[in-house]
Amino acid sequence: MQVPAPEVLLDRIRALPAAAPVLDAVRNTPGVYLVGGAVRDLLLGIRSPDLDLAVEGDPRAVLAAIGGETQIHDRFGTGAATRDGHTYDVARTRTERYAVPGALPDVEPASIAEDLERRDFTVNALAVALTGPHAGELLHARHALTDLDERRLRVLYERSFVDDPTRLMRLVRYGARLGFECDAGTDELARAALAGGALGTLTGSRLGTELRLLAREPDPVSAVAALSELGIDEAIDPGFGLEDAELAARAVALLPTDTRRDVLVLGAAARRIPTDRIGALLDRLAFEAGDRDAIIAAATRAEHLSAALERARLPSEIAGAVAGAPPELVALAGALGGEQAAREWLERLRHVRLEIDGRDLLAAGVREGPAIGRGLQAALAAKLDGRASGREAELAAALAAARDPG
Repeated sequence: MQVPAPEVLLDRIRALPAAAPVLDAVRNTPGVYLVGGAVRDLLLGIRSPDLDLAVEGDPRAVLAAIGGETQIHDRFGTGAATRDGHTYDVARTRTERYAVPGALPDVEPASIAEDLERRDFTVNALAVALTGPHAGELLHARHALTDLDERRLRVLYERSFVDDPTRLMRLVRYGARLGFECDAGTDELARAALAGGALGTLTGSRLGTELRLLAREPDPVSAVAALSELGIDEAIDPGFGLEDAELAARAVALLPTDTRRDVLVLGAAARRIPTDRIGALLDRLAFEAGDRDAIIAAATRAEHLSAALERARLPSEIAGAVAGAPPELVALAGALGGEQAAREWLERLRHVRLEIDGRDLLAAGVREGPAIGRGLQAALAAKLDGRASGREAELAAALAAARDPG
């Protein structure tokens, strides 16, 4: 790979939307480097929205200079600042030692050259000096530029996956995002680590964090499906994995932009896990309650809802079949069958709202109780089916149903 001249690299960095506040803030601070994925993307011609910085010194001074909302993590000499919609991770350059496999590392301050050698993959072991007499110069670990040029993922040392098994998940994530192939030696090390139970040395929350990041990739279907190449999906749970990536892709294509592709894809990947085990797995992986429930719904109810959607003819029947189901479940059900009905609900019917509410029925003399709900449900069905347009028509339909003793 041809390395750009220092002034060219600095110009490319200045052109990044997030770069101006940083360059202004650190101009007089020695030993500040742009590192990792932002440099990799820069060399690949990709614009990174957020920037990672390494400092040969106290990161708190850099965080204070950047300003905005800041967080400090003293144990690792790291912190983060959010300013003008951009996030900046700032870390002291360091070495790492792992007391036991899968544990969080013990860290010590080190030079930028040593810091690069402790990173996950060679293509991320890159840095550009932002300050001082060498500003704009590119630093890199051995093989980094060759691997970047040949689109290859390679770990920097043999125990990499054993020391930090989250790198197994990152291997899949970067491969899916960048389209890079795994180096043969790295593939062998990854398989050996998995066979030795490396993922089992991680806490559930750390493994869950990596799984959530993977499912939030630009192409979540390809990313989650790629877990099967090394058998990582089965290591997470014997029933986990995308058996039918085309099904998941069809479901994702049905989803509107205000919904959660990650939840849908994880639900699709959990369909082979026995129902009584899915919740326990998601709890172990520290999923938030709302996401947990939506994933379980997609994994366990899609086939039943698909059959109901295929039977539905009227808009009110579609809405009745859906009955409060999360949109991710509806999309997966639609991909299994009843696609037209699912699309109709996702794109239009779920947004239909009545102009009346329970107070209008109370004011019209309907007593509190089930009649209120029955009336509103009937009014919504009439509106969905085109039998009630406007407030007066909705109220008439609601009152007729509320007052019907049958």
